[in-house]
Amino acid sequence: MDEPAQLHWMKDGNCRFYPPAAFFPSDGVGVDAARKICADCPVAARCLEYALTERIDHGVWGGTSERERRRILKRRRQEAAAHVSV
Repeated sequence: MDEPAQLHWMKDGNCRFYPPAAFFPSDGVGVDAARKICADCPVAARCLEYALTERIDHGVWGGTSERERRRILKRRRQEAAAHVSV
């Protein structure tokens, strides 16, 4: 089955060399290990935006944890609301 065209960037991710479980850790040590894999990934920014757009709640995406992505989304909502009220 072919992947959707908008997800072709995934084939260039550093994650392709690791098992998926590496990006769904159960502790902070695992999150840090996944972040190191993502640190020099050529598609980390696209990966992060994908996770934010799709509201992916679990795992490390684009070098960010679930908590970090929630903070990013909250900050973006606040910034958008500030621009609307200006």
